[in-house]
Amino acid sequence: MPRPVTVTYRISSTPAEVAKAAAELFTSTAIKAAETRGLARIAISGGTTPKAMFALLADPAQPFLKQVPWDKLDLYWVDERCVPPDHADSNYRMTKETLLSKVPLPAERIHRMEGELDPEVAAARYESTIRNSFKLEGAETPTFDLVLLGMGDDGHTASLFPHTEGLNDLTHIVIANHVPQKDTWRITLTSPVINQGREVAFLIEGAAKAQVLHEVLQGPFQPDTFPSQIIRPASGKLTFLLDSAAASKLPEPAGADHTGTLELR
Repeated sequence: MPRPVTVTYRISSTPAEVAKAAAELFTSTAIKAAETRGLARIAISGGTTPKAMFALLADPAQPFLKQVPWDKLDLYWVDERCVPPDHADSNYRMTKETLLSKVPLPAERIHRMEGELDPEVAAARYESTIRNSFKLEGAETPTFDLVLLGMGDDGHTASLFPHTEGLNDLTHIVIANHVPQKDTWRITLTSPVINQGREVAFLIEGAAKAQVLHEVLQGPFQPDTFPSQIIRPASGKLTFLLDSAAASKLPEPAGADHTGTLELR
């Protein structure tokens, strides 16, 4: 049986407002974690919405650049394409160009997935990186302070695509997942690791995502078809930051703050 969770979804009018809400979440989580534990560990995804969020975080005209405790932040990736770090499709390259080249985040705190390596080797090396940096023992699972996710119009999240073997891996931290529908390999965190995050949030925008988002949140539990349904954090709470187009098939929030809740059982 799936773990019950409370979904909080915040609807913004535009993608730009979603990016701002994401930047606020990134910043507040980093500050809280650094104050509480002396270190913030955040795992990020690629895509259009994170790119806009990264631009805000790095913008000197915005408050986030000065607010984020960069010297106490460890940055990780949720997934990566199997390409070199300078490839146009690389999540790392996008992040470097938009964020890392513009903020005072020490190089030793940037933990990239090595997409240029053999996929299995890259996955094993990244799992080792996480085990060492989190100082894990045995079968311990890392607990990220924040995991930021996207969702494809096929319902995938991270690089956990519909009907792929990676959906069933409950033992590893990082895996190489073959994606037949794209004829490629991806490197990705597994669902148990994502679900262990203290905060887990989806950033979703666009009308093309409206129907699949409705299926994920209000349809029957079919995680092989809609992998985003696997994301049921151990904390019992899950956040969706949405624009109005993506949220068009969800219940309209009653409050003036444009925030609604759903109980997933």
